[in-house]
Amino acid sequence: MAAADSKKKKKKRKKKESLEHKRNRILVALGIFAVVYALDELGALAIAFGEPGNIYASFVLFLVPFLIAGYDVLQKAFNNIRRGKAFDESFLMAVATIGAFAMVLFPDTDPHMAEGAAVMLFYQVGELFQAYAVGKSRKSISAMMDIAPDYANVEQADGTLEQVFPDDIAVGTVIVVKPGERVPIDGVIVEGETQLDTAALTGESVPRPAKTGDDIISGCINMTGLIHVRTTKPFGESTVARVLELVENASEKKARTENFITRFARVYTPAVTGAAAVLALGGGLVTGAWSDWILRGLTFLVVSCPCALVISVPLSFFGGIGGASKLGVLIKGSNYLETLADVDTVVFDKTGTLTNGTFSVVAVHPEAGYTEQSLLEVAALAESFSDHPIAQSVRAAFQGELDPKRVSDSANDAGHGVTATIDGKHVAVGNAKMLAAAGAKAPNCEVAGTILHVLVDGVYAGHIVIADTVKADAGQTVRDLHAAGINRTVMLTGDREEVAASVAKQLGLDEFHAQLLPGDKVERVEALLAAESGKGKLAFVGDGINDAPVLTRADVGIAMGAMGSDAAIEAADVVLMDDKPSNISRAIRVARKTMSIVWQNIIFALGIKLLILVLAALGIANMWLAVFGDVGVAIIAILNAMRAMGVKNL
Repeated sequence: MAAADSKKKKKKRKKKESLEHKRNRILVALGIFAVVYALDELGALAIAFGEPGNIYASFVLFLVPFLIAGYDVLQKAFNNIRRGKAFDESFLMAVATIGAFAMVLFPDTDPHMAEGAAVMLFYQVGELFQAYAVGKSRKSISAMMDIAPDYANVEQADGTLEQVFPDDIAVGTVIVVKPGERVPIDGVIVEGETQLDTAALTGESVPRPAKTGDDIISGCINMTGLIHVRTTKPFGESTVARVLELVENASEKKARTENFITRFARVYTPAVTGAAAVLALGGGLVTGAWSDWILRGLTFLVVSCPCALVISVPLSFFGGIGGASKLGVLIKGSNYLETLADVDTVVFDKTGTLTNGTFSVVAVHPEAGYTEQSLLEVAALAESFSDHPIAQSVRAAFQGELDPKRVSDSANDAGHGVTATIDGKHVAVGNAKMLAAAGAKAPNCEVAGTILHVLVDGVYAGHIVIADTVKADAGQTVRDLHAAGINRTVMLTGDREEVAASVAKQLGLDEFHAQLLPGDKVERVEALLAAESGKGKLAFVGDGINDAPVLTRADVGIAMGAMGSDAAIEAADVVLMDDKPSNISRAIRVARKTMSIVWQNIIFALGIKLLILVLAALGIANMWLAVFGDVGVAIIAILNAMRAMGVKNL
């Protein structure tokens, strides 16, 4: 393991030294260029070598910084030509700069070696700037990659701890996490208590307390106490593995705008190369002033290099995805970021999304001779094999011990409830739809909340009222979405009409639809999608396994990640790692800011380049203006693109 770590560090160091070497090489070339340029402008070369010796002296002297700075560009251009892929920015730079030096063959023109060397030097400065910008935008994402654990501690029979690769840990193994270590695999704390730093996953700076019995997710840092954790998932399916997979795959899914720029560059580069050749050859043939028109063609080539677009547009998307990750929002690709910017309708699931999903029993109304405790016992036994929050709350409310051996033939009827055989009696626990399907009736209940009806051998035994609480930031989320220009906020839930109405009113939602089965939710989303007009997109926010079909169908699916189901996270396009709905509006603002920057760069770069291209064709623009049109525009666009990473005020 130590050898692997050393190899990894060596690889990182080598990459860093390579970048430093390039920077130093360009600084040396810039120094030599400044000295030669000063000697040439002050007339020292003319005094030393006379006329026309000074021209050839400057040719040789300017060639030195040109080759020091640009040999790799020339090499890349040559290799691409050999592979049949000539038309890229390296080709344009090589042809334009070599052409500028070749102007020495035309004695009737001013020398242009200084411009040729300057074009290459400043192009390389722009490349360095790009490398710095990309490195900076990668920081938030590479920091996320550091959450990958190197090992897990497994206690041996003699009490010593053995470091084992997380991939080799079987489900159900008890691992030990010491203070300062990262939790390597999802699990449940079976011994100890501590504070957890979840900032790398959720962006939340306040530590979370954790004690025996609490679920714990991988990637968190154990801050204070020694804990023993029983793993509940293999490493490949744990939170940290899913997060790393999302981050690694994000750059592969390109936005429409990004794909357009890539296709545009493929057509644009050979087109402008042909235009430059036509300009130089056509003008020379018509006027006979070959040197003037060749210089115009070379200037045209320098200006036409699409660096600003090819660099700044992907960098903007990358910065936006990196910025969102600082907020604990994982966006699976720039295509989803682009779609998120056009969202004008947000549809929410209720339980676990707008509400905490931590249900508690608030009332028990027994019938047919049952007591509160006996009704709770029957319901808890029927729900004993379910992980649903409602089932957990029923089990928690029952004071006695539950014997699962009394239960057989347990089944889940999605959208209705559960059925089981308990002590030989058929028991059904569920909602009003389950009750109606059984042909039974229940008395009215004045208590607000979710009602679980209990039938024993077809006889109505009573009902249990369970209430959920609205998340602290849910109301602010809806207000923020409306302030951001979201036209419709809609809630879909399988809960009762009156419960849904109460939550919708409390949060200020535009509309709600209650008592929906999973299939009904898809139909509602289909109807809402059909009602969208223009560029408007629909986002669906959910956390449960039943939400996976709707998350897939929506234009943008947003999953509550930390507590959400694996199926929901897999189906979603955006994952909120801290389960705070308030980050939905922040993610939309990040997306809109990113798209604004993308279009600013496209319009700015194309506008300036077209202007200078026209001036170059008319012979008004010189090579120095061409340098600004290429490198200057690229640097300005890169600086603008880096703003996409800023999320402090969003």
